[in-house]
Amino acid sequence: QVQLVESGGGSVQPGGSLTLSCRASEDTYKMAWFRQVPGKEREGVAGVYTGATSEYYADSVQDRFTISRKNYNELTLQMNSLRPEDTATYYCAASTSWYSGGWAEAAGYSYWGRGTQVTVSS
Repeated sequence: QVQLVESGGGSVQPGGSLTLSCRASEDTYKMAWFRQVPGKEREGVAGVYTGATSEYYADSVQDRFTISRKNYNELTLQMNSLRPEDTATYYCAASTSWYSGGWAEAAGYSYWGRGTQVTVSS
């Protein structure tokens, strides 16, 4: 059972920056950040695969967020130019096996963190 621990959420004004971190208790195949607001489905924000040179981003965060992975069990999300619509609970997700669907499909991840709140407000 892989355990994920997130840190780094908080409150910031529009245009500000935050960095989220996630550490997994074991090496993983792929890791990603998702976010969710009440009443809506969890959406993929950014993802990365082991050994891959490419990162994947939702259109809404492209060019503002940067995902990076250190080793096989540490993940960060640098969030710049934050907007009120980025307000959500952010979850770290991980998988230790291959999945036929895309990186942003929540069903492709077996392990989830407890979530960290990000609030963007003036």
